[in-house]
Amino acid sequence: MNTENIEKMSGHWLLARIGKKVLRPGGLMLTEKMLSMLHITPDDDVVELAPGLGYTARLALKNNPKSYTGIDAEQRVTDHLNKEFRQTSAKFQSGNAAHTSLPEQSADKVYGEALLTMHADHRKSEIIKEASRILKPKGYYAIHELALTPDTLDDDVKLHIQKDLASAIKVNARPLTVSEWTHLLEKEGFTIKKIETAPMHLLEPQRIISDEGFRGFLKIVGNLMTQPDIRSRVIQMRKTFKKYEDCLCAVSILAQKI
Repeated sequence: MNTENIEKMSGHWLLARIGKKVLRPGGLMLTEKMLSMLHITPDDDVVELAPGLGYTARLALKNNPKSYTGIDAEQRVTDHLNKEFRQTSAKFQSGNAAHTSLPEQSADKVYGEALLTMHADHRKSEIIKEASRILKPKGYYAIHELALTPDTLDDDVKLHIQKDLASAIKVNARPLTVSEWTHLLEKEGFTIKKIETAPMHLLEPQRIISDEGFRGFLKIVGNLMTQPDIRSRVIQMRKTFKKYEDCLCAVSILAQKI
């Protein structure tokens, strides 16, 4: 789906190119926990911000929500997803996560994964404000993001991690500690209902097998073996993740609009 030069391609599209479908920091397990916390029902109007490949959308649709709308900034992504999901009631439209153009108080539940991490703090706040705007009173907002740990992590260490991550994944990633994520949500008028964490093992063999299945794992390995330019990028990404393994985790937070 992406024709960018391999050296400049963002990490998630690079991994998608070799067959990786689960691209969230906490893997399929944390995505499933997020959806369980969100508890989508047939009475719910659901909005997903940045649906990407549509993997989580398929899981959400199994709960038969009243409506599902995916908002993505890239037109080619929404065009692709509308074709992929043409047999379902889901609809995908191009839009900015901070300015979706959706009606005010039109959603019961909103969620996004690996979205806020990729933005500066002021932009994170804008996206959270938009989630609040489109949510009905007492509606729920769930996130699944990359996090720094522990909460007492030194600021200089945070900067080093952010710099190395940006270099490896070609996205200006700005993960926060779990307490910083919760504070950001509370600052925008949400009450924290539940928090789940998981190791950041996106490129660990056991996590890949768990997320993609053994056949999917073999497909990814095969693609890496035959595409040395991508292989070198993935090795660089994995080295960075391993280097900061003790300082990285994934977090999912369920918050309720006050």
